[in-house]
Amino acid sequence: MMGALSLAYPFSRVTATKVSEAQAKPNNGFPSFLPKQVHTIKDPFARNLAMRIHRLPVSVKFSENPIMSSCVKPLMIQNKANPVVLLHGFDSSCLEWRYTFPLLEEAGFETWAFDILGWGFSDLAEKLTSCDVVSKREHFYQFWKSYIKRPMILVGPSLGSAVAIDFAVNYPEAVEKLVLIDASVYTEGTGNLATLPRLIAYAGAYVLKSVPLRLYANYLTFNDISFSTSLDWTNIGRLHCLFPWWEDATVDFMISGGYNVISQIRKVKQKTLVIWGENDRIISNKLAVQLHCELSDAIIRQIPDCGHLPHVERPASVVKFIIEFVQRETKLVNQCVSAE
Repeated sequence: MMGALSLAYPFSRVTATKVSEAQAKPNNGFPSFLPKQVHTIKDPFARNLAMRIHRLPVSVKFSENPIMSSCVKPLMIQNKANPVVLLHGFDSSCLEWRYTFPLLEEAGFETWAFDILGWGFSDLAEKLTSCDVVSKREHFYQFWKSYIKRPMILVGPSLGSAVAIDFAVNYPEAVEKLVLIDASVYTEGTGNLATLPRLIAYAGAYVLKSVPLRLYANYLTFNDISFSTSLDWTNIGRLHCLFPWWEDATVDFMISGGYNVISQIRKVKQKTLVIWGENDRIISNKLAVQLHCELSDAIIRQIPDCGHLPHVERPASVVKFIIEFVQRETKLVNQCVSAE
């Protein structure tokens, strides 16, 4: 699946600062805060990335105490180049990037994977007042302000694209470029789910984390994977659902109305790369063309024989497109400087 990737990132590694080994690699395998079921995961890439998950304190207006927020930190901090920051899709986690993250690091990018508030492995034992779009945006901004502190190349797959667009429009100073992958940006929030009584919403959340539903989602998402692989990927994809606060956070997001960024798409000013799997059975690749047309400055790349999550199914292709996107812009800037 991984394939070979020998493309070099255009920025020198000499300008990078190495993160201390104590921070980068937990000493005793998996972090203690992860659900114990992490030990049953077989995928070596998921296991390796899980061992690198950290929790960092993030202060927000809607919580009295800092939220211990989960992410995968880079091994190298670039002093000159801006970082790549990876979001995940709906009700997922940073483990979604298990195949692509190491390839981005291999290519020389300073790479972060961030868990969106309410999903992933952040500590929400202290019940939040809300887990809606505004709270998710505020949480991500405070994380960026505290730890990243530079304009970023922000990557969002599926619903993560809506998160990325919402963030880029509200905090343009924090985002240099956008990469949107099989973007779920044309749905009007959670729709009728927002009107459900809480009791029914909790029943829906219970079904959402069930193994049969997750297996079916994998069937729709990926092209031609074995049952054993699908089962392991199901265990990876629902690991964060095993926290006791997951239901509360999910229901709160559901009844809050969710993301509706249709009106924000034309407000995006950042250069954008749109990536799409040609065989996406969840979101038609026809919407890739529509999104490309509505964005003010975008290029589009499609991946054949690929479903809804190219960064899981075709990670080398995704990284190749990201490298080309960054190199293209760097060359254009250099040409302009030379012309002057």
